[in-house]
Amino acid sequence: MIKIAAVGVAAVLMAMQLKEIKPQFGTYVVFGAGILIFFYAFEKLSEIVAAVGELSRQAAIEEKYLQILLKMLGITYVSEFAASLCRDGGYSSVAGQIELFGRLSILLVSMPIILSLLELLGRLLA
Repeated sequence: MIKIAAVGVAAVLMAMQLKEIKPQFGTYVVFGAGILIFFYAFEKLSEIVAAVGELSRQAAIEEKYLQILLKMLGITYVSEFAASLCRDGGYSSVAGQIELFGRLSILLVSMPIILSLLELLGRLLA
């Protein structure tokens, strides 16, 4: 975490210095740092997936539900990251559209869980 925080702070400080000379260069530095942090976090994702897989085996959770949960987590992270980059670049309307599409994607991915819950409720009430 300290490395990532240092990269982020260094990028912001460089961007502030470059803003006086050429504002677009500051934006490029921040975007580059954001992409670097994104790929570092993506690298750590395999460790998280392995840990969650072990927890699901111990708790006897069906693998399809775990896959849905991980997809939802991935969609959330990618859409938030992309929206933040767009917002930093001054394109808030594009950021809002990315966030909306992310929410709709999460809803779509979660449909099997919602349908399973409704089916279970129907059996309980019958």
